[in-house]
Formats: sequence, structure tokens, C-alpha cells
Amino acid sequence: MQESGTIQIENYNYDLPEDRIAKYPLDYRDQSKLLYLNNGRISEKRFSDIPELLAENSLLIFNETRVIKARLLFRKSTGAVIEIFCLEPVEPSNDFQLAFQQKSPVIWKCFIGNAKRWKQGNLEMPLVFDGKKTILTAKMIEKLSGSFLVRFAWEPEEMLFSGIIEQSGLVPLPPYLNREAEESDKKRYQTVYAKNDGSVAAPTAGLHFTQRQFGQLQERNIESVKVTLHVGAGTFRPVISSTIADHEMHTERIVVSISALQAFAKNLNNHIIPVGTTSMRTLESLYWLGLKLRHGDDSFFVDQWDPYRQKTEANFGMKKALEALIKYHQDSGLEELHAETRLMIAPGYEFKICTGLVTNFHQPKSTLLLLVSALIGEDWRKAYDFAMEQDFRFLSYGDSCLFLP
Repeated sequence: MQESGTIQIENYNYDLPEDRIAKYPLDYRDQSKLLYLNNGRISEKRFSDIPELLAENSLLIFNETRVIKARLLFRKSTGAVIEIFCLEPVEPSNDFQLAFQQKSPVIWKCFIGNAKRWKQGNLEMPLVFDGKKTILTAKMIEKLSGSFLVRFAWEPEEMLFSGIIEQSGLVPLPPYLNREAEESDKKRYQTVYAKNDGSVAAPTAGLHFTQRQFGQLQERNIESVKVTLHVGAGTFRPVISSTIADHEMHTERIVVSISALQAFAKNLNNHIIPVGTTSMRTLESLYWLGLKLRHGDDSFFVDQWDPYRQKTEANFGMKKALEALIKYHQDSGLEELHAETRLMIAPGYEFKICTGLVTNFHQPKSTLLLLVSALIGEDWRKAYDFAMEQDFRFLSYGDSCLFLP
């Protein structure tokens, strides 16, 4: 395996003019362009063609995380606006699903915009629920490295945090869109199958799918399995070091049901194609979790360099990794695997389960572009050049790709 730390990030740069970034989605989700790369050959399709482009008995993996309204705007009496961007829950529970069911107060790890204007005191935001006035209060608890701990409180205390953030928050659009969220973004910056609250960015490859397409996939015996990876704000963080050795991957939480693990084990001889880079990182993390479990490590945490430093075993493939995870959880009476991953998939990575990828176009010099290159090699540049020449739309609200290397 290539010594990935020596990879020069400048080799994964390309010119992305501002006017090629899609600021808004198309009127119909499945009418985006689709760059189809099959065994090195590139052609232009429509996303609605996907059911016909996939081999029968393929297995598609979807990330059913749901984007929360993570941006909270507080206005001080001086008129200064303080933006609090909720990243992840801390107290009384650090589990996303439980965190949204908590009553007042709660503590979250947050980014704070214009923090220099908030030196002391509480911030307040007036709200109206069911015709009754209430106030959301924010108190800065502690400054961390690059973020803050913030305590939120409200009355009546019986109200759940899910209702508070839904009422008071804004859709956290990617910073490169350079615009404020609008009413239409509440629906369009969310997949049609979104279920589990917890992401501050959408798994954008899934934005193109419609319920009609799920029916078409079933007609072609193409099954789908759902997993959850809550997408963190770190997904937008560019690699600023000259080599990726000095880049620190962000940690994201994954949840995979035991029935999903069993479906993966059953379909290892078929094409297993993740929808989006988050689904791919979830799938590939499973191998390293299983290998660690084999060696007595049940921390359920994958570090970014594990695949490049940890020796694999010739007789321990994906099947045995999945079997180990299934047995551990069944013996423990658990129905879901909960883990954290910082997995970096870069050129030199050896894929354990994924044989293709549905994805959007990614930012220059990003870890997501490194992931694409790990799958299709230098064809990534040929694909992106083709997309530029054929007027494809880029990034979150842009067009899509189906890579079958």
C-alpha cells in the first residue's frame, strides 16, 4: 500500500470557477446530469438512468441521516449578531438520537461566529410555540480548541430540544454556496429518505434520488440498505498542508443495524455500491472495526491511519470481519452497531467491500476528492475535465457521478 502521508495535495487541485458551483438545485431531483464512468470509459447520462446502468442484484447503500437546523442566530442588545453552529451533543447525552429528546438544559459543542463580540453574559432568542412566547438562552461554558461548549436552556423545560432547534434554527447550507438558506432549502437540502437527526451537512449524492426511482430499482432486483453516518462540519475542511500526513480527519458517528451487516455478508459476491462518500466511509470502516475486534479491541473507533499502519491478515477478509461484528452484537443482545470513524480513504487504500460509487463533484484539494481518486485512480482528472467541458454543475446542489471502475 502506498505511503499515503507523502501524497501531495496540489496533485488533487483543479480550477473551479464560481459560476460552475450550483447555487440552487434543479426543479426535479432526478433530472441532473450523470457522469457515467464504466471501466475507464466516460459518457453523459441523466440521473434518472441509474436503474438501467446498474447490474441486477447490485446492492445500494444509503445514508439515512437527517440534516438538523444547526445554525442559531442570536442578536445582542447592541445589534451584534452571534451565530452559534451546533456540532454535536455533550450533556446530558452525547448520543444524537437521545440528544434531541432531551429537556432543558442541554450542552453542545459548537462553532461560534463573531465570538469576540460575546465576552460575557447570556444570549437570548425570543420564540413562539403554539401561540405561547418563550425564550431560548445560550451560555458559553468553555472554550475548546477550535470550538466552544454552549449551554442551552428554555422554558417550559418539558419542551424537547428537537422542537427548539426546529423552530429556531436555520438550514446549514455549505459555506461555498455564499447565500442564506431559503424556505425551499428546508426540503431540497434533505434526502427523501432522511430519518435520523444528526448531520450538519447533507449526504448530497442522495439528494438526486426520488421515491419513483426506488420502485424502479426494485423492479431490477437492486436492493437497498440504509446506514447512518452523521456528517460533521469537518467534511468541508480543505487540506491546507502540502502533504496529507499533517491533515487531521474529523470524527463522525456511524450506526449500522445488525440486519444491515447480515445483508452485506449475504451480498459480498454482488456489486455493493455506496450512495455518497459518507456511505462509503461507513462501509469500509466496518472491516477495520471487525479486524480490531478480532484482536480484542472493542473501542469501536477507526483512526484515519489504521488502514495504512495496521497489518491485514490474508485469511481475514470482509466476510470474517462482518461475522465478527454480527456475533459480538448478537452475543451482547444489541441490534445496532454504534461506532466512530476518522477513516481517511486516499490513493493507495485497498477497498474491502465497495465496488463502485454514486457521488457528486467535490471541492479541489479535499479529502473527498482523494477518496474518489482512491477508487478510480487518475481517471478522476479525466472525469472532472469531461464535466467541465460538458457544462456539468458542481458541488452539493450540482450534478452527479456513477463510478464503476
